[in-house]
Amino acid sequence: MRFLTYAFVIALLALSAGTLVWLNRPMGPAVDSDLVIEPGTSPHEVALEAVHAGADTHASWLYWMFRLSGQSRQIKAGNYVLSSSSTPLQLLRSLTHGDENLASFTLVEGWNFSQVRDALKKAEGLHLVAAGMDAQHIMQQLGRPGVALEGRLFPDTYSYARGSSDLALLQRAAHAMDRRLAEAWAQRDAQTPLQNADQALILASIVEKETGKSADRPLIAAVFSNRLRLGMRLQTDPTVIYGMGAAYAGVLHKSDLLADTPWNTYTREGLPPTPIAMPGKAALLAAVHPAVSDALYFVARGDGSSQFSATLAEHNRAVDKFQRGQP
Repeated sequence: MRFLTYAFVIALLALSAGTLVWLNRPMGPAVDSDLVIEPGTSPHEVALEAVHAGADTHASWLYWMFRLSGQSRQIKAGNYVLSSSSTPLQLLRSLTHGDENLASFTLVEGWNFSQVRDALKKAEGLHLVAAGMDAQHIMQQLGRPGVALEGRLFPDTYSYARGSSDLALLQRAAHAMDRRLAEAWAQRDAQTPLQNADQALILASIVEKETGKSADRPLIAAVFSNRLRLGMRLQTDPTVIYGMGAAYAGVLHKSDLLADTPWNTYTREGLPPTPIAMPGKAALLAAVHPAVSDALYFVARGDGSSQFSATLAEHNRAVDKFQRGQP
């Protein structure tokens, strides 16, 4: 009987020692990750969100830590960063004290990477590591060699701890786009002319740049999808502008439409080789699930919306009305 008592005590001490080690062992992901806790999230859901954000541990262990600490009801909603050095105890302290991040950075829908670079230079408290790298080198650092950087970041607001690197933030934005693109591609129409998720991303970037009013996105996507099915050139100005790069001075001339670049959809058939901007969730969904329409043309009405036409004759009349002011 005494032997069983000693064995129980030894097992209990070993378990306690192991728990102590676990509580103070880093469990974070390789790069900083967002941990968003919405109001009303239960302790069990918080644990699941932490693991989904990259915590290298079991959600059930985190849940019972929350419960046994007596602080599970003190967890506060907010936007936190799960860093590579985060331990379970540090996570609990952050969640219960509301230690949210002290700075944030917003990637805007429709921005290209040149605009992202300019904005990163002005970000508060961000350590600039990628600032001197070209896009190819950045993608190598992000573990995506040979992949074009343009359009691969998801536009959203990202919180970060002061002193963290811009490269870590870009990694988080790239992972976010991976998730959003995969979710959208899984919802694609069976009749889509797009062959893979990368093409969906390219089309979504065009839809994003062509959209003046959000309600028009599915119809704009329908126009381009219809053209792809028929083998018509997309003939969209934003791709020409992107291909011009720094040569674009704010006005697009007819000669620009005729000057061939890999992104000129007036001179080349099909989709351009890369996205031209960062599409948001709505543009991604529109690209894979466009409106049911026979429209092949659209023209700006002047109020941010577009007029859609199924024939060239209808389109020419719309151009006369909305662009030339003719009745």
